[in-house]
Amino acid sequence: MNQLRTMMLLAAMTALFMGVGYMVAGQTGAVIALVVAAATNLFSFWNADKMVLAAHRAREVDGNSAPEFVALVRDLAVQAGLPTPRVYVIDNPQPNAFATGRDPAHAAVAATTGLLNMLDRDEIAGVMAHELAHVQFRDTLTMTVTATIAGAISMLGNFFMFFSPRDTRDNPVGVVGALFSVLVAAFAAMIIQMAVSRTREYAADRRGAEISGKPLALASALRKISGAAQAIENPDAEANPATAHLFIVNPLSGARFDNLFSTHPAPENRIAALADIAAEMDAASAGSWGRAAAPKGPWS
Repeated sequence: MNQLRTMMLLAAMTALFMGVGYMVAGQTGAVIALVVAAATNLFSFWNADKMVLAAHRAREVDGNSAPEFVALVRDLAVQAGLPTPRVYVIDNPQPNAFATGRDPAHAAVAATTGLLNMLDRDEIAGVMAHELAHVQFRDTLTMTVTATIAGAISMLGNFFMFFSPRDTRDNPVGVVGALFSVLVAAFAAMIIQMAVSRTREYAADRRGAEISGKPLALASALRKISGAAQAIENPDAEANPATAHLFIVNPLSGARFDNLFSTHPAPENRIAALADIAAEMDAASAGSWGRAAAPKGPWS
């Protein structure tokens, strides 16, 4: 299902590219946009994860450089029935994390030093289990490609704004159209991200709670990092707002228009949902224990 959604996303963004190109530079602009869109789609499918990791200056770690963190992710991956993803650390004081990759065999998870320093082991496990849930649901392909293409839309608008000819006789809209097209492109990217990520966060929270077995630890982590993330600026996220939806909590400060690129559900709603999940798991565990411990009657 997510693969089909990704293909539809690529097609929609290609059409959007061509529309922006036509509005800014007529038929020539549409042709240029089609070429750019085709190249972007192909490149983003295979390399979007590398671009996102590079944009946030993530460094890969292993059993020697970060033994406890890598071992934790490996154990969670086994629990989830997934291949062990590549593990990255981002030198950033803001507590946050994300997952990327086109499929579980090519996945990567990343956490900031702020998150690793702020949370205890169970809370870190809850966060990374959430990210592994995105990998298991194959959300990472759609979310990562969206981030790359949304960023490319902004660059395309800037390109045409800068390089479009001063003679606008062949341009049906002109400079006003160029400005309008950039705003529409940004808004379209925001709407697509909302469709991609908002509902998936709740699903990833639930599955993450199942993988880690400790939904309240994930709730505690969300409570801690959601407030801290708003107080601690993330310059790389501010410079690349189209990647905001990848993170477990909104990495943007809200002081800029770019905060529109954030599509996360309210932390308090996610925490309340996790409390309900914990109650469900406790009830199921109690019921299972009661059945196992019930004494056998003489006719059992």
